[in-house]
Amino acid sequence: MEQLDKIFGVTEAGSDVATEIRAGGATFLTMAYILLVNPSMLAATGIPFNDALFATSVAAFIGCMAMGLWAKLPFALAPGMGLNAFFAFTVAAPWAMAVPWDIALAAVLVQGVIFLVLSLPQVGVRTAMINAIPTDLKIATGAGIGMFLAIIGLREMGWIAHDNATLVTLGDTGSWTYQSGEIWAMVGLISIAVMMARGIKGAIIFGVLGASVAGWALSANDPYNESYPVIVFCIDAATDNCVAEGEFYAGVAGRGVAEWPDKLFEFVGMPTDTLGAALGALSLESGVASLLPGHLADDGTVSATSAYAGNMEYGLGGFLLIMITFLFVDIFDTAGTLYSVGRQAGYVDENDELMNSDEAFMSDAAATVVGALVGTSTTTTYIESAAGIEEGGKTGLVAATVGVLMLSGLFFADVFASIPQFAMASALVIVGAMMMRQAADIDWGNHDVALPAFATMVLMPFTYSIAVGIAWGVILYTAIKAGQQKFDEISPVMGVLTILLILYYIGPGAQTGFEWLINDILSL
Repeated sequence: MEQLDKIFGVTEAGSDVATEIRAGGATFLTMAYILLVNPSMLAATGIPFNDALFATSVAAFIGCMAMGLWAKLPFALAPGMGLNAFFAFTVAAPWAMAVPWDIALAAVLVQGVIFLVLSLPQVGVRTAMINAIPTDLKIATGAGIGMFLAIIGLREMGWIAHDNATLVTLGDTGSWTYQSGEIWAMVGLISIAVMMARGIKGAIIFGVLGASVAGWALSANDPYNESYPVIVFCIDAATDNCVAEGEFYAGVAGRGVAEWPDKLFEFVGMPTDTLGAALGALSLESGVASLLPGHLADDGTVSATSAYAGNMEYGLGGFLLIMITFLFVDIFDTAGTLYSVGRQAGYVDENDELMNSDEAFMSDAAATVVGALVGTSTTTTYIESAAGIEEGGKTGLVAATVGVLMLSGLFFADVFASIPQFAMASALVIVGAMMMRQAADIDWGNHDVALPAFATMVLMPFTYSIAVGIAWGVILYTAIKAGQQKFDEISPVMGVLTILLILYYIGPGAQTGFEWLINDILSL
């Protein structure tokens, strides 16, 4: 304990080792789902489940240890939700863009290296970019992330459901019974709130574990892991008049009912296919140079036996666009998360700068590089880190604790996989509520920032993306300043950033500015 105190400066930060470890446990419990969800999603691309589980655990471990020991901040990392969905269902799935998964991993690897270079203090691009964004927009990012966490949590609790007419609606509360995970999720949420109000330490952990035990004992359903029909089109708002095509699992198939763990110990083994596959995809003999490694016939065309035959519209330009998308989302997701949870933890100074920001950004980028090399999509800082901060976590020991627990996923996968999603989700709603208090610090009376700040907040939950909220907050801020001819108040960094963001989202015809440049102008 004494050694840990010295390494992480726990006493100096005004905390103690027990609190830091407990905070790490709280953060881990809110994000442990990634150990099962990420491999399940990547399996749709052809990546073996156990390979993806190994990669998820190792990438999270490396990222968390770097953040804890190098940046000395209580922020946890793991392969990012949203980014993995883009990787799996938009880029690499045979029914989508059908980019071979090793090429997609190569794109993640390249963007991770670029990310790392941009984060170097000698380059300073990322730090300059974040410091150039107005304070009110950065504060709005924190509040927006709180709203984002809340809608994620409520959806996973089963209290928010899809509606064909209004997009979202309240779950079917009238049909719930004592075996409904939705009920126990709300019991867990209220229990956590009551314990926090009474000043009980470990409230989040106790709430999650309590809801889990109740779910296991009663074999409660886990609503997020249940399938729902994929709607092709609807004649009107009535569900009976919709045409569906197949079923989709937002969570994990086969985990629709909470069950006690079957096995205490189970090692997943070393990766069989993904280890180093990204490097192979970048080789000169095959990979990006030929664009279809392992899927080409002798004449250079797509092999008839390839899973991607007849479904491959791809080239160097496509690779660049994929890589740019990964890079853009990673930069803005990480920047928003680091600033917001850093501010909540008290690590943003009077100059509105995050302590050890360069080290934090490089830790994030390094984790992405490692993750791509072992076989997973982009690794990023998790907004669930706020759960540990709410438990009193202040040092890198929190991140290190999460890292060790993530690595244990290699050996106790079934235990962590058995924790019901509805139990973990209740913690996200609590943390979201805590993060919303930052909105009070925004200067709502200033019309220059009111709309951009509001858009930053609401677009995050409505588009399910932190990056989209930040991007359009920046665009609106610059547009409003320009509309008032206050050009001297638009910094060069903000001006360039706005132009790049507009190119990313808008362009001529049915393509973005970047697509137009790469496909039509550069003809790549």
